[in-house]
Amino acid sequence: MTDPFAGSARALRDALGRGAVSARESAEHFLGQIEQRNPELGSFVTVDAAAARAEADARDAQRTAGAPLGRLHGVPLAFKDLSDVAGMPTKLGTAALAPSVAEQDAPLVATLRAAGSVTLGKTQVPEFGLSSYSENLIDPPARNPLDPSRSAGGSSGGSAAAVAAGMLPVAPGSDGGGSVRIPASACGLIGLKPGLGAVPADVAAGDRDAYGFPKFAVSGPLAHTAEDAALLYDAMRGDAAEASLAAVDRAGELPALRIGFSTASPFASWYPIELAPEAEAAMAAGRLALEAAGNRVLPAEFRYDPRYADGFTTLWTSALGLIDLPEGALERMGTLARDFTVRATARDPELNHRAARELSEVAEDMRRQWAEFDLVLTPAMAQLPPAVGSLISQDADTDYRMQCQYTPYSSMVNVTGLPAITIPTLTTPAGLSMGVQLIGPAGSEGLLLAVASTLAPRAA
Repeated sequence: MTDPFAGSARALRDALGRGAVSARESAEHFLGQIEQRNPELGSFVTVDAAAARAEADARDAQRTAGAPLGRLHGVPLAFKDLSDVAGMPTKLGTAALAPSVAEQDAPLVATLRAAGSVTLGKTQVPEFGLSSYSENLIDPPARNPLDPSRSAGGSSGGSAAAVAAGMLPVAPGSDGGGSVRIPASACGLIGLKPGLGAVPADVAAGDRDAYGFPKFAVSGPLAHTAEDAALLYDAMRGDAAEASLAAVDRAGELPALRIGFSTASPFASWYPIELAPEAEAAMAAGRLALEAAGNRVLPAEFRYDPRYADGFTTLWTSALGLIDLPEGALERMGTLARDFTVRATARDPELNHRAARELSEVAEDMRRQWAEFDLVLTPAMAQLPPAVGSLISQDADTDYRMQCQYTPYSSMVNVTGLPAITIPTLTTPAGLSMGVQLIGPAGSEGLLLAVASTLAPRAA
């Protein structure tokens, strides 16, 4: 008999749906994987095996009773420790605030639980989700399964490491400046950042921040394949028709696309941006694969407004100034979170409003330039994943600069509100993964997933 846990998440979902494997058997398998792999990789910060078994048993009881089954019936998931999961502590990666046990699920957690999933626990994040690496002062760092001396990325690094290491079949993440795409790229996965509002739970409390700018953060899937990413994305949207999965199934019918490629970054007005040889090779491999699939891949001369870096940094840190901190909290923070919180708290709110106005103009200009092509191709990351501890040990400004130089192509997509996907295209001789990013117009998530399904990583 074929091992139901050796294949795709879609195959597991289908096996669970037809009763070839029970939800309890599935939960036990992945709990066993967590027990084996998590001590080395630091993916999970909370595991509630008892609750997971009880939920799995409830799923099996539904089947026995002949009740309707959700589209993710019995599929094990976990959530970033930035999201509330009823009955589990939410620590936010910080010692500044006391952990609180959530009384109810966050909207996305509730959506996926209603779809029949089984929750195993919570995964590692950087403090307040700020960083492109998942390290903090309260739990072990999330390490890259491809090389545990390196970062799993952030802020969905714990989730990405869990999927890459086989502790989860797929995982939902959130992306406010690259936080799905960065760890996906680091760990050799597909990472989809949907457009703002494509996942209804993301805008349950509105689609604007405190200063009137469209929210940066959205929820997206992390998966080994585009097919599995589409499966989870459709469930996150509550799409009973599974339109994205259908688009991947029809990927062979895609028309030739006009794709503009560029290595320009809007952070170049602040910092020197240089591509590592592995990033250049991954970009070249991506171009070749897209051309082999019949697309036209053309050089694009994008020019980014120099106001971008200041505007993004101002708004990205502005929420820190709104946190109600207890006495002594600053002293319990890591350097980056502490220093940026001090600056955000002291900042005149009008500067945040001005940044929102200026960044709106910058975003419109980027959307206009990108619209000259069907899709835009950039490197996923400019450098290999950094060594664990190499960024968190720096002063705040050096840490931030190093993050921007590592991930110079991700946050600009959040600013525009458009969808994007990162795809592994290269495996280095050392076994690390590098890839490319494709940016699409509004509503193109299905197209991005379909195109991603046609690309396969090459060996360097």
